[in-house]
Amino acid sequence: MSTTLQKDYKERIVPALEKEFNYTTVMQVPRLEKIVINQGLGAATQDKKLIETSINELSAITGQKAVATLSKKDISNFKVRKKMPIGVRVTLRRDKMYEFLERLIRVALPRIRDFKGIEGKLDGRGNYTLGITEQIIFPEINIDNINKLMGMNITFVTSANTDEEGYALLKKFGLPFKNAK
Repeated sequence: MSTTLQKDYKERIVPALEKEFNYTTVMQVPRLEKIVINQGLGAATQDKKLIETSINELSAITGQKAVATLSKKDISNFKVRKKMPIGVRVTLRRDKMYEFLERLIRVALPRIRDFKGIEGKLDGRGNYTLGITEQIIFPEINIDNINKLMGMNITFVTSANTDEEGYALLKKFGLPFKNAK
């Protein structure tokens, strides 16, 4: 099952990027490899139910089961013990990745109050991380059942070699960047 964004990538984005960067083969064109959604839950050290709630919310948003991330070492100042759950993450690939990206661009981002676009700073290797402050922008989340507003980081991992190529790819997918280059 291919989504409209997947079809759009093959039919419109690949030829446009080939032309823009003068690639000799289709294999040189950068592609979106995975989307990783991560929630750091420092408060989970006190409230154990927070991890469970986050796993359920992130699973509802992405359509794929989220997993708890565990601490690597003891940190006494934060009351953290080794192997204690301190976050939740999910990695999306292929169809689920494109479905999530489409919902993010068309539904979730426009629901942010006073939205003027997202920052255009990539990591130096063509990957981009978007920080979201509230999980309620996703329609899958029922606002009445929320007991704590939690943010998340959404990382778009691309096969691009440079920031310029990664930026061009994500821009063509429709991510609403503030400063259009």
